[in-house]
Amino acid sequence: MSSETNAAVEETPLSTSWRPLALVGALTAIFGVLAVVFPFITGVSISVLLGMLLLASGFVHVAHSFSAGNWKGAIWQVILATLYAIAGIALVVNPLFTLATLTVILAAFFIFNGILEVAMGVGLRGEQGRGWMVASGVLGIVVGALIWIGWPSTAIWAIGILFGVNLLSTGLSLIMLAMSGRRSNEESASLGTKPRGA
Repeated sequence: MSSETNAAVEETPLSTSWRPLALVGALTAIFGVLAVVFPFITGVSISVLLGMLLLASGFVHVAHSFSAGNWKGAIWQVILATLYAIAGIALVVNPLFTLATLTVILAAFFIFNGILEVAMGVGLRGEQGRGWMVASGVLGIVVGALIWIGWPSTAIWAIGILFGVNLLSTGLSLIMLAMSGRRSNEESASLGTKPRGA
């Protein structure tokens, strides 16, 4: 193998940073598993977090009102801050209502996104893989419909489980990337180079 190939192997970004990537992936996957195991706690936590973010945005608008160029701009900033604060307090005080609302939004998203995927798959006539897109769309419609039909009881688990599954898949993908970087690291070492991540 040429020296240019050796250099390319040595300079692969993942080969020098696979350890922290693997750690982040493992932690993300663990949090995903916990979210799936405890979906209700996860859903309520997400609702409270959204409320706190809205409250923080309200404080930002209040602070920005003092630097507004004129009194009209300051008034609008105060109005926005009040709206954010009211919404944030409502989410923090009553996270179950927020959880139920988010579940309805999630069900609607799955249904409409599924319809779009089916339409796109049907439109891709003669293209390979169109069946997967149609299947994904149908699955999304079914999941959305099941969440909608079971509402409000589905609010107890839907947000938490889906959030957990997303974290788990993200964590596993990061671990796979880290393992790929580790293989590149080992390959560069076997070629007699000195990888920076060793």
